[in-house]
Amino acid sequence: MLSKTKTFYSGLSIILMVCLTGFVPDTRNADESINGAWKTQQSTLEQVLLFSDGYFMHTIFDRVNKQFIQSRGGTYTISGKDLAAKIEFNTIDKDQIGQSITYSFSVNRNKLSSDISGKKAIWDMLDKGEGEMAGTWRMSGRKTDGKIVINPPRARKTLKVLTGTKFQWAAINAETKEFFGTGGGSYTFVNGKYTENIEFFSRDNSRVGASLSFDGKLVDGNWHHSGLSSTGNPIYEVWSKELKQ
Repeated sequence: MLSKTKTFYSGLSIILMVCLTGFVPDTRNADESINGAWKTQQSTLEQVLLFSDGYFMHTIFDRVNKQFIQSRGGTYTISGKDLAAKIEFNTIDKDQIGQSITYSFSVNRNKLSSDISGKKAIWDMLDKGEGEMAGTWRMSGRKTDGKIVINPPRARKTLKVLTGTKFQWAAINAETKEFFGTGGGSYTFVNGKYTENIEFFSRDNSRVGASLSFDGKLVDGNWHHSGLSSTGNPIYEVWSKELKQ
């Protein structure tokens, strides 16, 4: 009886708090609460943060002027109010690659407060990282001459982080600290058609604003992705979920 009474008053306290303050407590754990896409902006400069499957990507760009500024990313773990990131690529500071850096963070409803950009900032939630395609994917194979060839994981890799509405890919080699390119924006996946709307592209800013559509399907947990690349060449790629280290 005592347990039921405590549960009742606990529930009543939450109801009163919502009614009096408008605050809705986030009952998800820390990993879940930060999962998804976040954005902060000053004038035309946008910063986007993507978190999915223990991997993050942070990019700064000017969509209006079609200018890519910088990007970085890597794995992360959360302990309390600390986010420990191990950097795998950084387009402006190679010395940071391989380092573990701890940032502060807190989430209140649809706002993220963190110094992950180098100084304390407030980020607006774009989505919660939920959806059929949400996750961190590694390109694992291609179809060549009508035959799908799956490659074993290696140091040089192309990753693509998808949240509920946002995507970013990055071609990197963390061992040699090489960076080969990145691009991102928003995406949709409807009735087997995967469409990307490009908001930044490090290799060719003239592609900003373009949309690319591909046929997509999940086969035994792998993502089969086919169509025409940004250069107009036919592609058939296989992507597999990136395993947490």
